[in-house]
Amino acid sequence: MAAAAEELSGRRGRGPEPGPGPGSPVGRAGFEGSPGGGRRVFSPAGEFREFSRRQLRDMERLFRQYDAGKDGFIDLMELKLMMEKLGAPQTHLGLKNMIKEVDEDLDSKLSFREFLLIFRKAAAGELQEDSGLHALARLSEIDVSTEGVKGAKNFFEAKVQAIHDASRFEEEIKAEQEEKKKQAEELKQRKAAFKELQSTFKQ
Repeated sequence: MAAAAEELSGRRGRGPEPGPGPGSPVGRAGFEGSPGGGRRVFSPAGEFREFSRRQLRDMERLFRQYDAGKDGFIDLMELKLMMEKLGAPQTHLGLKNMIKEVDEDLDSKLSFREFLLIFRKAAAGELQEDSGLHALARLSEIDVSTEGVKGAKNFFEAKVQAIHDASRFEEEIKAEQEEKKKQAEELKQRKAAFKELQSTFKQ
């Protein structure tokens, strides 16, 4: 009993384990802060479909590794340490520019969602080769160059296919309606011809 209590108190002292468990940003929807202090639901797997679950787990692990304050954000000093560890140290201005490029809520730090935007931009080829963000994505050992791009390609292809299917479906409905119209017109003409025939016999 004492051992169990000791183990439980030991567990309480530790932070959450990385990985896609129920409490992880990959495993379930998380909350992202907004400038007005509100919170909105954020689901990495739902929003960043171009990446596999393995890639999202790797990105989450990297994010947690450098979120020294364990507050769910990477601030300027944590980013500075991260870039030094990755072997691409940046100037103070360089670090500020890195955050600025993906800082959608303008709080001067990186949330997990904004961190994922770096890899989305890298996979889409939207980062300058000499930028700090490009160095971060390249040196982080998370491969988004093949699987990510393929995932994004598949995602956009699926969207195009869905649009194509929808327009084809509309065309089929239109064709059906035209056919019904034609049949109704033919029926009307047949009825008119029959009436005409009846009136001829009545005379």
